Amino acid sequence: MAQEIELKLALAFPGPDALRRHPRLAGLSSHITRLGNTYFDTADGRLEAERMALRLRHADGRLLQTLKTSGQGSGGLSTRGEWEWEVIGPGLDLARLAELPPIRALGEGVLGRLVPCFATDFVRETWWWEGHGSTVEVALDLGEVKSDDRQVPIRELELELKDGDPGALFELADALADTLPLRPSDTSKAARGGALLAGHWTLPDGGSPAAWLHRAVVALDAHADTGDSSYREAAREALLTLAERHPAAREPAQRLAEALQHDDWLTADTGRRLFSLSRGLPDAVELG
Repeated sequence: MAQEIELKLALAFPGPDALRRHPRLAGLSSHITRLGNTYFDTADGRLEAERMALRLRHADGRLLQTLKTSGQGSGGLSTRGEWEWEVIGPGLDLARLAELPPIRALGEGVLGRLVPCFATDFVRETWWWEGHGSTVEVALDLGEVKSDDRQVPIRELELELKDGDPGALFELADALADTLPLRPSDTSKAARGGALLAGHWTLPDGGSPAAWLHRAVVALDAHADTGDSSYREAAREALLTLAERHPAAREPAQRLAEALQHDDWLTADTGRRLFSLSRGLPDAVELG
């Protein structure tokens, strides 16, 4: 099992072009790959209920099978368990999948009920950034999450730590957020696909400071995919609750709640405020 440590960021519409011109990446070469992914679950969503994601990925003529487990984090930063290996195909490698501890813990009968549920198709442009003794893979993903005749766009940036201190992820994100309209995102592509398949989003509960921020960030993810203004209002309410119950977070949370009253709220300034707020909260939450 590998441990994946990454910071997921959602970009505003002009973000991708501005990213490519950013001084941190402008002098680096990039690699482009087209990725086609099919996600599997049981008809009753057993893997999703256990916060797991199982996919087959076509990439550069290879077929990769990946299982990811639930993670810990908040404000876009996540740490997850991940198993990945190349398979012959065309279907799942059920024999090796059955050996993995998270699948064994589900009991008998689950493997025989796995079916394709939704897909993600996107182009990934990657750069390798090095600084302060750390190496980070910078991945810009542009494409779609698709379920039957429904689809939502993918326009996100993933900063994955390959070596060094996780603080390098925030340092690089801070530098990018100086000029780019981006924000933390706590919702994986698999979770977005699950919401698209179900036709609705379920927001996490609040509680701790990180939990209220997590609720706000997921509500913004839901708003981005659905266009439903009630999710943006839910994000505002979560931030106002955070401001009311946790004095150390009061000023930045209130400023962010005020910004969310406007349609063009996602700017470099609000993105920086979200990053700053997330870094100042001491605890983490369980992520799907």
